[in-house]
Order: sequence, then C-alpha cells, then structure tokens
Amino acid sequence: MTTADTLRRDGARTLHDAGVFSASHDAAALLAYVLDVEPGRLLLVDEVSDDDIVRFEAALARRAAREPLQHITGRAWFDGRELAVGPGVFVPRPETELIVEWVSTRLGQRGGELGRRGGATLRVVDLCSGSGALALALVGRLPNAEVIAVEKSVAALAYLRRNAAGSDVLVVPGDVTDPTAMAEVLGTCDVIVANPPYVPVASPVSAEVRHDPAEAVFSGATGMDVIDAMTPIVADALTPGGLFAVEHDDETASAVVDALTIDGRFRDIVAHADLAGRPRFVTAVRSSGDAGAGADLDRARMEQ
Repeated sequence: MTTADTLRRDGARTLHDAGVFSASHDAAALLAYVLDVEPGRLLLVDEVSDDDIVRFEAALARRAAREPLQHITGRAWFDGRELAVGPGVFVPRPETELIVEWVSTRLGQRGGELGRRGGATLRVVDLCSGSGALALALVGRLPNAEVIAVEKSVAALAYLRRNAAGSDVLVVPGDVTDPTAMAEVLGTCDVIVANPPYVPVASPVSAEVRHDPAEAVFSGATGMDVIDAMTPIVADALTPGGLFAVEHDDETASAVVDALTIDGRFRDIVAHADLAGRPRFVTAVRSSGDAGAGADLDRARMEQ
C-alpha cells in the first residue's frame, strides 16, 4: 500500500535532485492535481491506486525536466482566482499582485463600492494582458469599473477569452505599441496597468521561463522596447490624475522612471520593490498639463 504522503516525499526528493527550487510545494501540487484533492488533504489519502501512481510519476518527470508546474496542471492562481494557462501564454507570477494592491489602495477600494468621478464609471485598461490576470483581479476588486484587456498574441488571446468568459472584462485584440490602433481602443482611461515583455534578449532566464512565449518575455537589447513605445500612448490615453503601473526587469527601474519623466506628462513617479526587495514595478500619475519632454529627472521619487 502506497500512501499519498509517501509519494509526496519521494516526489519532492526527485524534484530537489533535478534542481527545482520549490520541490516540496510542486510535488504536493502535482499529486493533489492527479488525485483531484486539495494539497492540505493529502495526509488523509491512505492508498493511491496504481493508475494514479503512474500519472503522478509522468507529471513528476515533466516537472523534473523543468516544464512549469502551471503547464502541467493547466492552471495558475492570481489574486485568489484560478486561471487557465499553458503553452502560448505567459504564466502570471505572484509578484505582479503588488500592482493590484497599489491600484486598489490608491483608489481607496478593497472590494467595496467604487467611487465615481463626476458620476462616470472609471475606465481601467490592462495592456499586454496575457492570461488576463491583472484585468480579472481588478474587475474583482473594482466591481463598478469598466475593465478592458488588450492582447496581441493569438495564442494568448485564446486563454484570455477563456478566463474572461462570464466576467465583465472586455477582451480586445491589439498591439500596445501601435499609437493609431491604441487611440481607437483606449479612448480616455482612468487607470492603465501593464505587465509587458521586459527582459533584455541577452539576459539569462530560468528553464521554466523559457517555456513562456518569447514575445511575452523579451523586449529588445535593453528590455525597454515595449515600455518605451507604450509610454507616450499611455500618456495620451490617461485622463489628468489617471494612474499608471508597469512591471519591469530587475535592472531597468531607473530606465522606466527616466522614460516616464522625460515624457513630461507624469508626476509622482515612484519605483517599487517587491517583498524580496527586488525592483519590481513603477507607478505614476498623469499630470494636469503637457509639460513636454526634458523634465528634470531629479523630480522622480524612488521608493524602496
């Protein structure tokens, strides 16, 4: 008789030996997926069938080969919501939830009634939406907002539409670096968030990240190609006082701050670190006027 706990512990050793950082967590998650139980209930499973052992070993072998856990299970969790993911769409990371927290806090909303500006519904846009993680998290936090998810990739759009089905998120195909197309899609926005491709093409990445679509990960030699192209488009779309939050590479926080500052139409530009202390995302507020390029870089505030 083989218990689930025995399989979990053996699986964790296998993954650890394969260099998987989260070996214990992933072994439990894979076994729970195979047995269709919550991970916390594995200790209650006294006997695992031979068929389920074979399925678990196959899943374990895929993870030991550094295929992402989320590709094997077909699901990822973001801000308490289960999302369908797999080959062709970027797997959302927990660190990106900090953008959701920032927007919610800035609007003074944590699941309550959304304040209205002049009686109008706030318009929230998620650029480079991928699986729809940010858009769906924000529509859950801001139930009275109009939330739009913009994505270019045909493969990612399939996941986005699946995840957004039954929600109030409007899915729009579009290239976020195309000013003409985005002018038509965006109109005037109150909040824009983005987790765009931002890794420099020569940067080393983990084996798991290499399973993500390259167009969702890499962005030119500096990692700034999409963010640079996106910045004036975002400034054009945001209403005065509108909020912008964008995730970036560990090494490009200052470059993102500079890009927003040089544009001249943003204020309160702040670089934020994640819970591990790594530079993670930059936020800004659309200013009232169009100051133009060349604003003083020293005015950008850095928050660690």
